[in-house]
Amino acid sequence: MMMIHTTAAAAVSPLQQQQKVPAHGIDPSKIQLPCVNCRALLNVPHGMTRFSCPQCRTTLVVDFSKLNHLIQDEINEVAIEVEREEDEGGPVGETFTDYRPAKLSIGPPHPDPIVETSSLSAVQPPEPTYELKIKDKLEKTKALSCLQIETLVYACQRNLQHLPNGSRAGFFVGDGAGVGKGRTIAGLIWENWLHERKKALWISVGSDLKFDARRDLDDVGAPYIDVHALNKLPYSKLDSKSVGVREGVVFLTYSSLIASSEKGRSRLQQLVNWCGSGFDGLVIFDECHKAKNLVPESGSQPTRTGEAVLEIQARLPDACVIYCSATGASEPRNMGYMVRLGLWGAGTCFTDFQKFLGALDKGGVGALELVAMDMKARGMYVCRTLSYRGVEFEVVEAPLEAQMTEMYKKAAEFWAELRVELLTASSFLPHDKPISSQLWRLYWSSHQRFFRHMCMSAKVPATVRLAKQALMEDKCVVIGLQSTGEARTEEAVTKYGSELDDFISGPRELLLKFVEENYPLPEKPELPGEESIKELQRKRHSATPGISIKGRFRKAARWKPASDCESDERSETDSAPESTESDDEFQICEICNSEEERKKLLKCSCCAHLVHPACLDPPVTDSVSEDWSCHSCKEKTDEFLQARHVYLTELLKRYETALERKLKILEIIRSLDLPNNPLDDIIDQLGGPDKVAEMTGRRGMLVRASSGKGVTYQARNTKDVTMEMVNMHEKQLFMEGKKLVAIISEAGSAGVSLQADRRAKNQKRRVHLTLELPWSADRAIQQFGRTHRSNQASAPEYRLLFTNLGGERRFASIVAKRLESLGALTQGDRRAGPSLSAYNYDSAYGKKALMVMYRGIMEQDTLPVVPPGCSSEKPDTVQDFITKAKAALVSVGIVRDSVLGNGKDYGKLSGRIVDSDMHDVGRFLNRLLGLPPEIQNRLFELFVNILDLLIQNARIEGNLDSGIVDMKANIIELQGTPKTVHVDQMSGASTVLFTFTLDRGITWESASTILEEKQKDGLGSSSDGFYESKREWMGRRHVLLAFESAASGMFKIVRPAVGESLREMPLAELKVKYRKLSSLEKAQSCWEDEFEVSSKQCMHGRNCKLGNFCTVGRRLQEVHVLGGLILPVWGTIEKALSKQARLSHRRLRVVRLETTTDIRRIVGLLVPNAAVESVLQDLEWVQEIDD
Repeated sequence: MMMIHTTAAAAVSPLQQQQKVPAHGIDPSKIQLPCVNCRALLNVPHGMTRFSCPQCRTTLVVDFSKLNHLIQDEINEVAIEVEREEDEGGPVGETFTDYRPAKLSIGPPHPDPIVETSSLSAVQPPEPTYELKIKDKLEKTKALSCLQIETLVYACQRNLQHLPNGSRAGFFVGDGAGVGKGRTIAGLIWENWLHERKKALWISVGSDLKFDARRDLDDVGAPYIDVHALNKLPYSKLDSKSVGVREGVVFLTYSSLIASSEKGRSRLQQLVNWCGSGFDGLVIFDECHKAKNLVPESGSQPTRTGEAVLEIQARLPDACVIYCSATGASEPRNMGYMVRLGLWGAGTCFTDFQKFLGALDKGGVGALELVAMDMKARGMYVCRTLSYRGVEFEVVEAPLEAQMTEMYKKAAEFWAELRVELLTASSFLPHDKPISSQLWRLYWSSHQRFFRHMCMSAKVPATVRLAKQALMEDKCVVIGLQSTGEARTEEAVTKYGSELDDFISGPRELLLKFVEENYPLPEKPELPGEESIKELQRKRHSATPGISIKGRFRKAARWKPASDCESDERSETDSAPESTESDDEFQICEICNSEEERKKLLKCSCCAHLVHPACLDPPVTDSVSEDWSCHSCKEKTDEFLQARHVYLTELLKRYETALERKLKILEIIRSLDLPNNPLDDIIDQLGGPDKVAEMTGRRGMLVRASSGKGVTYQARNTKDVTMEMVNMHEKQLFMEGKKLVAIISEAGSAGVSLQADRRAKNQKRRVHLTLELPWSADRAIQQFGRTHRSNQASAPEYRLLFTNLGGERRFASIVAKRLESLGALTQGDRRAGPSLSAYNYDSAYGKKALMVMYRGIMEQDTLPVVPPGCSSEKPDTVQDFITKAKAALVSVGIVRDSVLGNGKDYGKLSGRIVDSDMHDVGRFLNRLLGLPPEIQNRLFELFVNILDLLIQNARIEGNLDSGIVDMKANIIELQGTPKTVHVDQMSGASTVLFTFTLDRGITWESASTILEEKQKDGLGSSSDGFYESKREWMGRRHVLLAFESAASGMFKIVRPAVGESLREMPLAELKVKYRKLSSLEKAQSCWEDEFEVSSKQCMHGRNCKLGNFCTVGRRLQEVHVLGGLILPVWGTIEKALSKQARLSHRRLRVVRLETTTDIRRIVGLLVPNAAVESVLQDLEWVQEIDD
């Protein structure tokens, strides 16, 4: 090699050559050569032969005899740029396409526009072979649309098949809200009824939906099929004479599926008995996402519902199973109960569900999209949704107002002080009290709830502003939140009465409750009274004689038992002091040892010894009480009591101090300025309960008095409306336009339709504000589905509100993650869900970014980016940030066992972060909420900057999972006949290898027209025009067209060989790498030359390592795509790709192409040219498709 140490020549291996660092900051006027030691790419001036590497200080020598060879293999910077752009894929096209049944034409069109994701629409379902018995009746009544009839046909057809394990195959209806799943199910029940399968189980989420089931059966034309609500029936035999359910539909909820009677009879067993052996009727799992978490994440238990759903399927192997849900599988692990789809198990390439899950996790989002396509191709899945056309999404950031920022800061400081206070208080408790873990669990859960509440309150001003604005624009408003704060309100009303000065502050009540119930107090000691002294003496009396209070043996004074016999007699007397001795009995005096009548001796109530009154010093002459005690006992008792008094006084003092501290903390909490309950606040600011319809689960609310002073607690219902019907009544008022604002909580809105219904009086456009995003995406979709349903006059506008607090994005990040994979799996295309992916931090990259950040803050590694608000020129600013960040992480319990250093590390904080916290993004974002806004946002920004860097690196290395990529070109043609490489025995669906030729080039004419258009409109910039690279590669400079994009200072790039680039280039970068061509003739000749050359070879030139297989910057290229069924051949493809030389070729990539001549859309796995041969060899069987 041309670069060597001065000390010894060190050749560079070919492997090292391959691993060159990509060129960044290249100076086009110099030669780029790698340092032999640290591999840094250096800009070397022409003619310089000896110099030091600026990075590792190694002295280097250039060997010019080998330089010519290097230029052939030199890093072509433009090629790297183009490869990166190609790997990102083309811009994403239209996500949805209009849907109509592909192979059936029975029934009227659906009343509303229905769409399907474009990746699913690229897949054809199998040929319909099933003949419906209800077909003629449906054609007369037009009760079901063509879409619903298509579902009936494919579901019945699928139910005729059996899986390799012998059980009957199931069907998955994944239609969204408004497509009419209820009527489809009713149609299926009716069809099966006519086949003499007259028993069916319909399992859903709420018992009220039984009325909807009845309505749906009446609507399709089957009013004679009875619907029996299981919760109204006894646990005895359903078909017995007394119960009389012989046939029809048994409607039950998921919770009753796991119910059992007091005598131990289970509903599940009752249903299995009713169905009988050989049952082949319908079992419908409606809203089946309720059975999720059957295969939970590590550490938690599977839900009982999930297990029951699995058990009933196993007990009825011949039943026709139908899974129904718009959010059917928000994550692939939630598919664990869908055993009848036959995606794993016998006869598949995944032995069990865990293997299936592993493959999907490895394949990323693209893999999820393929699963949905596979299911449709095999005829076991339909997934259509109401068109989202006209629906607007907007993420609205609601920055904290100054007063709220101050409030938040004080609250964060208070929680940090409370933590220290609790740690101190706990240390005074006796060690045998295991309160610690429970206390901290409660502390962190209250901490999270408190700050979540604060975030909600911070959004109230923005919510009210947006709501008033919408009302002014003649729209109406729906506000969605999760928690109503009812528990806090009720506790406060119980405590303070029903008339209050102002609304309840949820955060304050939460804090008060936590401290009141959980502050670690030592036990309060009780000082003994007169009674307890007697009790003490009585205890001594009943205790074994000869033992003092302190448990030591007392020396026997001046007595000795006369004989064994006497000793036995005395011990008997002692051990049974209440024995009824006769008065004639004689006893011995303990002092003079002489025998005397029992009644003439005094008995000590403490040690039970007997003495003559005269033998005592001084003698006792008067009669004594029963609780008389001898001198030595009295002395010891006094001594003990005195010691105990000192001890108890100390304990009492300790208790009172702790109590005082607790009361002081409660006092501070009461004095803190904290926000009111958001729900009451919003209703109050939008005109009170007369103007706002509330559909929540709470029973009462606080209402401002008519005088404007004070608030009163009152029930939500009136005399005319029962509590059960209050939400329905409020809904009615909203739909009639008597109230134009509705507030819905999760508890009160299940199944409620609030869309701008054409049948309702209030048809104003709905503006749906989400004040608080739900914990799971399933719930988010349910909430969005309240205002976006069929038969609406206008589509809603969604406004998702976030504050500018870094940590609050945590709640969005969870939903974004769910929505991303929800769109992916439930609808075959992850872009189908509203896009919140900018807020998805809880991903594999998020976990890695967190670890990198923690290591940087703990000074175990250097931070890969400069922290926000710091400068690399001023290392002190970085050190200052690290100190603050470490202190912040200590205050929220992420850094544990913290110690302040001394000596040379004086004042330096050290500690440790446990392994489980290192990757826990959820915990980081949760705890982050409890920091003052300034450090909170800086920490969050640092985390996001590291995350962006990791994603950028993954993209450069070709490891980023970008879901389905659109491959764009001016001409896309199918080459030859597709080859069938696999056929599924059960459905007849096949896996097909397509070969396409793509021409991505832009002719000189097209390029100059683009530039003319820009200049003609007068919108162009002075920097628009043709450019050539400042550097040559193999005697050739690359040329491009650049023009300013919508973003100021950014330029769109068009290249002769590959067309328009997805990435825009900043003007500064453009000017460093390229120079503008003033001569159009020169630009034309360069353009045409590159256009021509790129048809035959890639940008790396003739010596490219991949040879003809390389497509980087190649204008004409061949692309191989595996379409159709992918799951059965998954393992084979993975194996073939793992052997590829280029990293970006080893990844499973899902692509979408559309032929330009006959507009045929294909979605499938991209097989790199170099891998085609080995994929075909592994699949072995190839045959031409018959035309």
